[in-house]
Amino acid sequence: MRVLWILLGALLLTGCSSNRVVDYTNQKPDDFPVIRAVGYAVISIQPGPSQDEKMLQAIRASKMDAYRELAESLNGQQVMGRSSYKDLTQVSNALDVSVEGIVRGARVVRSYPNGNTYATEMELDTRDLYNINQLAYGY
Repeated sequence: MRVLWILLGALLLTGCSSNRVVDYTNQKPDDFPVIRAVGYAVISIQPGPSQDEKMLQAIRASKMDAYRELAESLNGQQVMGRSSYKDLTQVSNALDVSVEGIVRGARVVRSYPNGNTYATEMELDTRDLYNINQLAYGY
């Protein structure tokens, strides 16, 4: 009788297994959107002895800000929040946001000063990104 229960249990457990095959290859999307981002930097607060050097620093900073915005669009943000309470009263509250990722294939569309601010417009054609991944990784 014990052998019968063991066989019945084994038969029931084998019914829970699956023989499903999952295809993890990347499929070519139907459309390829163009992702756009604008980065800004204040000219007057940039380090440098002259106005020209401050302008160059602002150009670089606005480009990095645009790259950050593109990375945020592609990879999302990591948000970490902390709150402390004592005697049912909030003592502290902190929110940390970070962006991390690799941006390939982006190009500068336009870069220009606007008053005391420098702006850089960038775009990333996801068709180019798809082609880069095809060449680099074969998928």
